Amino acid sequence: MRIHLKLKSNQKIIPFEHQHLLTGTIHKWIGFDNNEHGNVSLYSFSQLQKGQNTLNGLFFDGDSSFFFSAHNDELIKKVIAGIQSYPNMFCGLEVNEVIIQDNPDFSNRNLFFLGSPIFIKRKINNNIEHILFDDSRADLCLEDSLKRKMNIAGLEDESLRIKFDKASPYAKTKMITYDGIKNRTSWCPVIIEGKPETKLFAWNVGLGNSTGIGFGSIK
Repeated sequence: MRIHLKLKSNQKIIPFEHQHLLTGTIHKWIGFDNNEHGNVSLYSFSQLQKGQNTLNGLFFDGDSSFFFSAHNDELIKKVIAGIQSYPNMFCGLEVNEVIIQDNPDFSNRNLFFLGSPIFIKRKINNNIEHILFDDSRADLCLEDSLKRKMNIAGLEDESLRIKFDKASPYAKTKMITYDGIKNRTSWCPVIIEGKPETKLFAWNVGLGNSTGIGFGSIK
């Protein structure tokens, strides 16, 4: 299930490096004493939308929005309850509307665009490598990460195949700084082949590493 959060702003400048603040807000809504913290995340959330770049950060002249998705509907209910108790976010942002989106039917859809950049990291020879969309290992990494989450959720799909749409004119890389740490990420559409419920699972939980801190959400 997915919820779309409509936000209002008091027109303060929001720092470019605000992703950790958005993550903190999500955990506040879920509740800090929750089973999600520190575990593999079966949820994802997008970047803030409609921000205008300035020299010092993002400026929101009107409304903004982002979405939050989860495999478990009970987690969605927790987040909604948290929003009702604490609608204020950070830097003057506040939730003023929550829209619930039912799970779509993905029987005839394979191409997915991103709501936030995909982050892939692997430990190789005692070094942490950030793997980008044009790396020959990238597609298999996406499949492995999603299969690991599917195993946790009790799902299987031998027909699952995921690949970056490397020919897309939107394919590019993006450096994201999270809480002072630089991460090389991919902003590239993905093609997912498999059962409709597998594609739905990916749509809800996201792709790649660190979906619980705002990477890898898909639209």
